[in-house]
Amino acid sequence: MISTLFRQKKPRVAAPTTPRTPDGVVIWAIGDVHGRLDLLKPLVEAIMADAAASHASRKVVVFLGDYIDRGPDSRGVVRYLAGLPANIGIEWRFLKGNHEEAMLDFLDDPTTGATWCEYGGDATLASYGLRMPQMTHRPEPWAHLSADLEHKLAPAERAFLENLDLSLALGDYFFAHAGARPGERLERQADRDLMWIRNSFLDSEVEFEKVVVHGHTPTRTVHVDRRRIGLDTKAYDSGVLSAVRLEGTERRVMQTADDGSDPVVTPPFAV
Repeated sequence: MISTLFRQKKPRVAAPTTPRTPDGVVIWAIGDVHGRLDLLKPLVEAIMADAAASHASRKVVVFLGDYIDRGPDSRGVVRYLAGLPANIGIEWRFLKGNHEEAMLDFLDDPTTGATWCEYGGDATLASYGLRMPQMTHRPEPWAHLSADLEHKLAPAERAFLENLDLSLALGDYFFAHAGARPGERLERQADRDLMWIRNSFLDSEVEFEKVVVHGHTPTRTVHVDRRRIGLDTKAYDSGVLSAVRLEGTERRVMQTADDGSDPVVTPPFAV
């Protein structure tokens, strides 16, 4: 008796035609900070003022990860975020980026230090008053440096880094640092893809069941299409930190720049 096995096709998923937040919920999502405390503080203060004026029943601020590396004040950013006030009617949600994973890997496995420093870890070390060893090929200096960084980290800073979320779904939006694997449902995404995926997510035309809001891949301006909203505007280099405000079906971009101007809120936009 011959049996034939048929592979069941996954149903085609379509992105929401008019994405919206849940009723009574307003969301702000902030892109990659990379040590730019000077840009982060005015943006968060503008969001807090906006939240105080809002009549929404739930107010959520989502940070998309990559708080550290490359920019001048990674330690200041971590301290600031770890100390944001509770009980002011705002739900703070912090996602984990690949740079936070790299820092935690270095604390657990010092042999990863040279790789981490190749893409910005040296700036984080400098913000903690440390520097790369001269003999980068030897494991002993990296082990000492990892122990020194561990000693420099305040308990609140270490707890902040260790308790970051990987994703968040709210209404028709899905928030993750890097994006999501096309063809896989959002609730089944692999941890590494959520933090590291790039071209296979960006270049695909495959839609998800929600609009993906992400950072990780820098663009000159905020990217918006039917599948995704990309908020990494390369703050450490461009001097522009970007966020999006989502309420109902309305979307607005919020930005701070290092030109001394006040935070800017754009008119509502659509895909």
